[in-house]
Amino acid sequence: MNLPPKVTPRAFARLAEIGAAGQGQALRVAVEGGGCSGFQYEIALDAPKDDDLVLEGDGQKVVVDSVSLPFLANAVIDFSEELIGARFVIDNPNATSACGCGTSFSM
Repeated sequence: MNLPPKVTPRAFARLAEIGAAGQGQALRVAVEGGGCSGFQYEIALDAPKDDDLVLEGDGQKVVVDSVSLPFLANAVIDFSEELIGARFVIDNPNATSACGCGTSFSM
């Protein structure tokens, strides 16, 4: 059963730290063709659009467009802080392989 992506409390908390909602922005997570594995994630602050799926928590929003939604079914959107840097990450059970940087995947 395909469920919409989930967003962790840590990801919503990071958006709150950034102050995205106060600027009328949401975290947009999209899937586009390209990258070294066939598809790549595009993650950016953007204004929500009418046909977006809106996921809300901690007063913040994460949006996914209708074209990207099937690629992100059952995925988990999180925020990671490691020695190499801090970034939003996606744990996508639909990906059959991913590149080393974690932004490109195949299905």
